[in-house]
Parts: sequence; structure tokens; C-alpha cells
Amino acid sequence: MTFKLRSVWPVLLALAPLIVQANTLRIGLAEDLETLDPTLSRGFVGRIVFTALCDKLLDIDERLNIVPQLATGYEWSADNKVLTLKLRQGVTFHDGEKFDAAAVKFNIERHKTLPGSNRRGDLAPVESVEVIDPSTVRLKLSAPSSPLLSQLADRAGMMISPKAALAAGEKFSAAPVCSGPFKFVERVAQDRIVLERYAQYWNKEAVHFDKLIYTPIPDATVRLANLKSGQLDFVERVAPSDMEKLQTDKRLKTSRITGLGFDALTINIGKSALARNPLGRDPRVRQALELSLDRQALVQVVMDGQATVGNQWVPPGNAYYARNMPVPKRDLARAKALLKEAGVPNPSFTLLTPTTSDSKQLALVVQAMAREAGFDVKIQVTEFATSQKMEDAGEFEVYPQAWSGRADPDGNLYSSNACKQPLNYAGYCSPETDALLNESRALRDPAARKKVYEQIAARVLKERPVIYLFHRNWLWAYSAKLSGVRSVPDGLLRVTGLTMAP
Repeated sequence: MTFKLRSVWPVLLALAPLIVQANTLRIGLAEDLETLDPTLSRGFVGRIVFTALCDKLLDIDERLNIVPQLATGYEWSADNKVLTLKLRQGVTFHDGEKFDAAAVKFNIERHKTLPGSNRRGDLAPVESVEVIDPSTVRLKLSAPSSPLLSQLADRAGMMISPKAALAAGEKFSAAPVCSGPFKFVERVAQDRIVLERYAQYWNKEAVHFDKLIYTPIPDATVRLANLKSGQLDFVERVAPSDMEKLQTDKRLKTSRITGLGFDALTINIGKSALARNPLGRDPRVRQALELSLDRQALVQVVMDGQATVGNQWVPPGNAYYARNMPVPKRDLARAKALLKEAGVPNPSFTLLTPTTSDSKQLALVVQAMAREAGFDVKIQVTEFATSQKMEDAGEFEVYPQAWSGRADPDGNLYSSNACKQPLNYAGYCSPETDALLNESRALRDPAARKKVYEQIAARVLKERPVIYLFHRNWLWAYSAKLSGVRSVPDGLLRVTGLTMAP
């Protein structure tokens, strides 16, 4: 019997685009990221990409438990000042170099010393790193650090190739080399980031796509339209107003995750010369701004109810919420009285906001509410990555901060409120607050830590370098054919385990 193979080729050729498409996962991002170097990174969206690109020493699960990744186990010394990590063997970086204890030592020291590092605060307690053997590394601390494990489950625990980092120097972000399930192919700013499957990944059985394409689309409506039309397979940060309608679309699935972070207004009170205005100089003016805001209305208008009102770095339901400092109610009369007392009945400031839909909406609502108390709020809309650079340089008066959150409350507090920390964009500095922050880091007992957090709240919330507003839910939408999506509260899409039905 003779088979006529020629008749099969037209069918195979017709199916080829579908086969390629099925092996590519296309992800829509709410903004472009500023860098692909985990040491320098500070935006949330970068963490989404890093989840596929750069494995960490540890990770967290759906219940915020610390779980293994590149480290298979850990042990604390009796005095809680030495952390010993056992490392996974047989792991290589994307350039083929071996991952071992020496690589961990290099990365931790790079995180601590690289100019511009945003991991310095995360790893401040680490005094030295000792290589015991190729699969064992020891971190020696200046004092016990209760949040350290959660830091190693984030960017402070991400490992890059020492060889590639040394060779690339300041240009490492242009072609990052990590050890995650996918390796870097290309990045076109404001257009796409492309990764491809790393064939030698230590957990390659859990990887079911050949390629990932991340596309930044700041407009939530456009982002969702691309998902509905089939141009994307997954979008993060769906507009809250769209969630109900999506429940009836059988082509799509949605996910709603209670987040760990906060949305807030960061006020420049000492970062640069732009702090020399009534809002930056006088806590009474900042208190008046807070009292002009109706948080519940903000949540309804900006988040369509998909968030929890709050006034601290953790939500009111968190075990570490300081109940001695409850959420203040809107009080326009008191706000006007404070401005009169400060001698500035009609203060003016500029609110620098990214181009993302929710940030612009928040800025407009804040502008309208604050006007009723006498504030003249000007809005400056700037592309996301550019706005972050301006914030970092102190080129702002007020900036709407959307912090993605950390498993340990210290991750929401220390780097943004301790003196001269890399994420302290407000320029706030108080030796008394620093002493309390360091005390809280040294405590392992939750009840003792909470008492210290109450003291910190009493100081920081009175000074108001940051006005905390609410705690959002992570809202996702994706193709109904995509399965294996995990709802981890950090809001990051884990690509291992994901599969796409034909």
C-alpha cells in the first residue's frame, strides 16, 4: 500500500501558525518595567517578568508559607543570627554556568553593594556570606531578622549568573542571565519582552510553553480588548468595573486575589528641594490633605469596590495592624481649620501620576476631594517608567504609590520609612522611628512585634510622609483554555505548571 503524503502537507501548513501560537503564552502588562536587573528593580510589573526569568532562593505559596526554590532547606542558629541554606544541586544559569554557594555569595554581596541597589534595605542585617561547601551557604547577621526569609523569597533572593554580571557590568539589564524556567531573548521598550524556554531548567517537566511574550498596555480597556480578541492569553490588573461583565464570558476566566500591598500618596517631605512647600514642610497641611479624602468613596470610584479601605502599610484585618491608629474619617471642617492654622488656606501642589488607568483616575478623584478643603491640585501625567525615575530622583511633590506588598509586614514598611533607604521616596528620616524599626526586625514573637508596630504607627502616621489609602485586590482575566493558574497573594503569575488546551 502506498500513502500519498503530499495531501497531508497543506493541512499541516495551515495548522502551523496555530501550533506556534499554542506554544506561546502572551501576557498583557499594565505598564512597562524600568529594568530587568533584579538588584535595581523596584516596580511591581518587573516582578511578574522575573517570576519566569529569575528563580529565587525561596518562594511563598498561596497561604504565604515559605517554600523551597533554589534553596531546598534552611536552618537558624540558636541566637537567630546565622541562617544556613542548603542549595539545590544540578542547577545552571542560562549561560550554562553552575549555580552553587559561590554564586549565592556573589549575588547577596551584589545586592548589598551595587550602586543604585534597591535590595540594600532588604538585606541590611546580613553582615557576611560564607561558603561552607558548593551546596551550603551561611548568612551571618548583625541582629536577628524576622523578615529575612520573606526577603529571600523575593528579589533579594533572585540569583543571576556571576559570570554574565561581571562581563556586562552596567549593561546587564540589556541581556539578563538568570536561572528561571525561561531565558531572555529580547526587549523592545514600550512594546514587548520575549523569553524562551530554558531546556536545562531544573524543573523543566513543569514548563509547557516554548515562548513567553509580555506586552505593556497601560490602558485597561485596550488590554482587555486584546484578550477578548485573542491577541493575548492573560492580562493582569483588570479594571474593577469590568470584572462583573467578564463572569458571563465563557471564553474567559477571572481570578480575584486579596493583595498584600497598599495604594497611597507619597509626599516629598525631604527628598529634594521640591519638598520646600507647605505640604512638604508642615505636618498640619499633610493632615489636612488626609482629612479632605473620603477613602470609601475612593475605593468605590477608583476600584469599583474591589479594595479594602486602610490607613497603614497592612490592611485592618492583618494581625500586625496597629489598632491604636484607626482609619480617620473625612472631616472638611477640621481640614480647613488646619490650613488656616498653618497660614496657607489654599495650598497648591502637583500630583505626578503614571499613565496607567487606575492611577489617573485616583489623581482626578484626589484633586476633586482636596479642592473642597481648599487645595489647588495640579496633575502631571507621565509615562510609568519615566515617572518612577522622577520619583526616585525626588522630581515630584506628591506621587500615587501602588506597592504590591510583601508576605512579612516589614517589607511594606522598612524600606519606605527608614532613613536613607532606597525606597524611601518621601525623604522621611527619624532616628527614633529607625530604632523602633530595627527593634521590630529583631523580634520573632508576633505579639511583641505588634506592640512595636503600634509605636511606629503612632510616629509615622502623625508625620504622614505617606498617606495610605486602600489595599487592592489583584484582578486577572485569561483564556478559558489556560489552566494551572495559581492565586498567590503577591499577585505574581507563576508560569510553571501552566498549560493551554488545544
